[in-house]
Amino acid sequence: MATARRERFIHAQLAWMLGATLVLVLLDSLSYELVFVVSLIGFLVIVELTAPIAVTPAWRRRLLWLIGAGLLIFCYIVVRQILEILPPGVF
Repeated sequence: MATARRERFIHAQLAWMLGATLVLVLLDSLSYELVFVVSLIGFLVIVELTAPIAVTPAWRRRLLWLIGAGLLIFCYIVVRQILEILPPGVF
C-alpha cells in the first residue's frame, strides 16, 4: 500500500513537471529558473494534497530535506533576479 502511494506521488510530480514544461514551451518562456520555480510550486502542492492524516511514513519525512533545499535554491534565484533589476552601484 505504501508503495502504491509513493508511486502515485511520483507520477503526479512527473505529470506536473512535464505539463509545466510543455506550457512554458508553448508560451515561449522556457528557462531553467521558471521550470524550477513552477516544479517547486507543484511539488509543494502535491506534498500537501497527498499528506496522510494519521501516520507519516519515513519517505514523507525525508521530503522535508527536498523542500528545504528547494526553498534555498528558490531564495538564491529570487536574490539573483533582484540584483539584476537593481541599477549598478546600489548594492
